[in-house]
Amino acid sequence: MAVSERQLAAFAAKLAGQIPFDTSPRHLAGPGAVRHVTHGLAAAGWSAVSDPLGAEIVLRSPDHRHRLQFDPQSNTSTWWRLRAEPNDTEPSWYAEFGELVPAEVLAGFTDALIAPPVHQQDPWQPVTSANWHRDADDAAHSPDSMCHIARRTLNEFHDRPSWYIETREPNHGEFHGPRIWHAYFDERTPTRLVGAFLTALADRSPLQRGMYDRTGHYNAVQEPSSLSPQQVADAHTARIESLRARVRSARRQHTKPATTPVRAHTTQSAAHP
Repeated sequence: MAVSERQLAAFAAKLAGQIPFDTSPRHLAGPGAVRHVTHGLAAAGWSAVSDPLGAEIVLRSPDHRHRLQFDPQSNTSTWWRLRAEPNDTEPSWYAEFGELVPAEVLAGFTDALIAPPVHQQDPWQPVTSANWHRDADDAAHSPDSMCHIARRTLNEFHDRPSWYIETREPNHGEFHGPRIWHAYFDERTPTRLVGAFLTALADRSPLQRGMYDRTGHYNAVQEPSSLSPQQVADAHTARIESLRARVRSARRQHTKPATTPVRAHTTQSAAHP
């Protein structure tokens, strides 16, 4: 499955009917458009294996190793689930995301899955660069203290920690406020993917939301955007085209045949016995 011009045009048409507002911080921006995630995966050749007439979306990678499920009718707080099956070099892993996770932040994770970044960095680096407070070696929180990151070892049988991110209402005295959304990465999730999610989450640039779009919390700050709806659509299309090119390049590198050195051959003389 690939993203068609018709699908991109439909997204642009939807945006054209909205007045965009710059919305920040990102962890309070609200869910946004699912297409930020699904269009990126489709550009990498992921195919839909769900009922096209149902609300649930299930996408599968070309090698059948990865499976993403989006279920807006879930009875749990988890609307997104991504599973990776084991292969010859990597173990299985699992990640999940709540209803109000911004789609652009989740897309940072899925983009890194299908088009790995050239340079990998410490997952904490984008967080500290954005002036998030490190509570300890394995925890941090946003400047407004509403979004929390924790790296936890579940028990003595897990030698690697899992990651848990959640956004909550402001604290009520000693108690945490109600949860707004969460993200969870098990202990086998590649660190580079966790880092990509945290990079997109801590990015201080605003996300665009329509005037009546749902945000994660009333503390979200919204201001009229300097971008027009067409510019927002063009940026989306440019990202999809960039992803498509990066995926093609990676596949060419992966399938490039190995070259063997040419050996010199000594021709025997016909007169040689």
